[in-house]
Amino acid sequence: QVQLVESGGGLVQPGGSLRLECAGSGFRLNYYSIYWVRQAPGKEREGVSCIASSDGGTDYAESVKGRFTISRDNDKNTVFLQMSSLKPEDTAVYYCATDLISGLCGKDHRYLAVWGQGTLVTVSS
Repeated sequence: QVQLVESGGGLVQPGGSLRLECAGSGFRLNYYSIYWVRQAPGKEREGVSCIASSDGGTDYAESVKGRFTISRDNDKNTVFLQMSSLKPEDTAVYYCATDLISGLCGKDHRYLAVWGQGTLVTVSS
């Protein structure tokens, strides 16, 4: 069974850091591009970051560039999102997702086929 499971969310103060994990089962994460997408309360889902399978290239939303880093551990079949200098506006449920088709980034997240259950990140003092 193809599955993605996120973990690592929690409550953090502004300026703090968290590392999210996306563990895959039933398929190899390094064969496909993996996306992080977030949904803040009352807002639509927003693409945050992507890591490509082909060359490990990465993409970031402008709002998180320089603060978030996406990476992959092939041995653990896991993708990470290291988040630093967190702001209250980063508060959201964070999902990892993939289309199980492409190894490239740049796809509209609305067309991704496999999603995890999400992990809540709350940035508040």
